Amino acid sequence: MPRTARTTLRPLAILLALTLGTVEARAEQGHADPAGWLRSGPMLGPAEITGTSIWLQTIAPRRVQVRFWEADRPETARLSDEVQTTAAGDHIARFQFSGLRFGTRYEYEVYLDGVRVARPYPLAFQTQPMWRWRGDPPAFRAAIGSCSYVNDPPFDRPPTAERPEPYGGDPAIFSAIAAQKPDFMLWLGDNVYYREPDWLSEPAMRYRWRNDRGLPELQPLLGASHHYAIWDDHDYGSNDSDRSFRGKEVSLRVFRDYWLNPSYGTAETPGVFTRFEWADVEVFLLDARYHRSPNHLPDGPDKRMFGREQLRWLEEALASSQATFKIVAGGNQFLNPLVFYEGFGKFPAEQRELLDFLRAAKVEGVVFLSGDRHHTELIRRREPGLYPLYDFTSSPLTSGVHEAGKEAENPARVPGTLVTSARNFGLLEVAGKTGERTLTLRTLDATGKELWRHEIRQGELRFPKQ
Repeated sequence: MPRTARTTLRPLAILLALTLGTVEARAEQGHADPAGWLRSGPMLGPAEITGTSIWLQTIAPRRVQVRFWEADRPETARLSDEVQTTAAGDHIARFQFSGLRFGTRYEYEVYLDGVRVARPYPLAFQTQPMWRWRGDPPAFRAAIGSCSYVNDPPFDRPPTAERPEPYGGDPAIFSAIAAQKPDFMLWLGDNVYYREPDWLSEPAMRYRWRNDRGLPELQPLLGASHHYAIWDDHDYGSNDSDRSFRGKEVSLRVFRDYWLNPSYGTAETPGVFTRFEWADVEVFLLDARYHRSPNHLPDGPDKRMFGREQLRWLEEALASSQATFKIVAGGNQFLNPLVFYEGFGKFPAEQRELLDFLRAAKVEGVVFLSGDRHHTELIRRREPGLYPLYDFTSSPLTSGVHEAGKEAENPARVPGTLVTSARNFGLLEVAGKTGERTLTLRTLDATGKELWRHEIRQGELRFPKQ
């Protein structure tokens, strides 16, 4: 398993010793460039009020440390304990920082074998503000996206007359996302694409993650925005894979090594589902694969996308949440009434159970996020006795773009939100005073040009008055 270090606060003398050790290491290494020792990262994990985490991967075994300080206050510098990366741990190092100042921005740098690794882009993380009982919740911005295919010629799909170009698009879209400076990025599945050899063995799965995570254009986004992730079929197993996938336990182990989510499932129910808060918003991340029935089973109460245990967890989590907006994120579309492809609508009993629960428990403020479809749209569903339910589908980041076909005239789609001709990403922006919060949904193309936006006011997601 990858090694994890927790923060150790060290006096200035040790920082000076590190500086001296760096000089000695540089002398020993001669002209070696330490940037070449880092395969990918650093990547930021969840941001809490007094803590965060950092992930990185080296090319070969290295001694790793992270030095960090409050922005513009170098005298506050701290130095992490040392982590040794190993081949057995996929050369991954993790750092868990605690005891930080809340609502503070930090800068940081990485040392490998005592040598500072220069990065040509900013490295910074943040802690969340302590706003409750003190004022209005802070505004924030989150990026979302799904379906990231990185070309790898020996493994790629061969060209056809209809698609002569490589399936994966320009990775510059990750630069466009980073330019928006999101507080965090939510990866909605198909974050890598396992090819046929990949889902048959753990070493092959790990190769795919190492290859894609090391994409140069991705690194600035990893290093300065916090990251959370769920999976869909292509980063879980084969196309349309379900609970019968033979490598599900291995896939979960690999996924956990490459992301820093706050938790993974529960003690009784494995999976990638979890929940986290940002300001007055709570996000519920769902696992649409590990417990999923095959899509083509006959409809009935036992045909489920999430499974009884996970759905019960979600219902209780929603009922316990006091968040203004409750964001429920899954790999497949939740609300699309046209279910020609994968989607929650293919599991009608479970879908109805969730909608009935929202009505019965009077859970307000729910908005759904999804990926998978290789096109983007905003679905709005109206149910008796419920406020309008929205499902923001954001896809694809770099994989192929699909036309809407027989879904082109979807009556549930918010007009002007269909994107079928451009790779794109989404933004969620939350702002406003207590009781008057606004969630703005936006879609931008690979250059950062806005394609559409839709505003949802807090009051819109309340139950109709009787």
